Amino acid sequence: MNTQKEPRDSEVLGFKRLARIQWYPGHIAKAERQLKEQLKRVDVVLEVLDARIPLASHHPQIAQWIGSKPRITILNRVDMIPESVHQGWKAWYKQQGNIPYFTDAQRGQGIRAVSKATQTAGIEMNQKRCDRGMLPRPVRAVVIGLPNVGKSALINRLLGRKAVASARRAGVTRQLQWVRISDEIELLDAPGVIPSRLENQKDALKLAICEDIGEAAYENQHVAAALIDFLVELAYEKILQSRYGLDPLSVTGEEYVHELGNSRYQGDTERAALQILNDFRKGLMGTIPLELPPQ
Repeated sequence: MNTQKEPRDSEVLGFKRLARIQWYPGHIAKAERQLKEQLKRVDVVLEVLDARIPLASHHPQIAQWIGSKPRITILNRVDMIPESVHQGWKAWYKQQGNIPYFTDAQRGQGIRAVSKATQTAGIEMNQKRCDRGMLPRPVRAVVIGLPNVGKSALINRLLGRKAVASARRAGVTRQLQWVRISDEIELLDAPGVIPSRLENQKDALKLAICEDIGEAAYENQHVAAALIDFLVELAYEKILQSRYGLDPLSVTGEEYVHELGNSRYQGDTERAALQILNDFRKGLMGTIPLELPPQ
């Protein structure tokens, strides 16, 4: 696991120079209201997080919404973090009394374990129904998470076919829909939910970098600059040096993006920013997390 460096100056990370990242489109507000209503019918909650940023991609109000309902924590995109970080998060969540499940929904990794955990929750639910003299029924589960963390891809893998729309951008799922997975499981696919106000702007930057928030909420050049600063803070400067031929230690993230634009794209800083962001998002830089388990 990489040794994290001292954080760069907050202005370098973009908190002073960057306009607040804020994104709460109308369809999300409507979906949140509908989701809260449907939660009354749900037996178990599957919370999907982005394995690169599990803390930043956790909705702070989910615990309040679901109350005592059992929750299955899923860290998706496990293929995009190193194995050492994977094991670190596994140990950290267990210390919190939570057993996490790690998936790569695009390739189907870890899906069977999630399905089994959901079925187990259904067995416990039906035992309680039986104790009250009620007939058994399929377990009703809901998949919750921020936009673009892989909820729909997970459902399609659980179902074994493409039943819900899935794409590498935020805001694809616009309405709630129930999907019958098997005789044992019914899943509710919900649009991504996000806090109505993003108070932690460092987390908001991570969401923008990982494309877990709508692109209308941010400027690519500022977010790419923040990504450079995060990578230096996490000691990944050699990857930047090797990939782009520029030393990130001698300049700020903003200066780095401008230098790359000048050296490769005839001064087109926007094109340089998109190159950096897409290289990270597609995994072309390698397996890189933006968060490490708290010590």
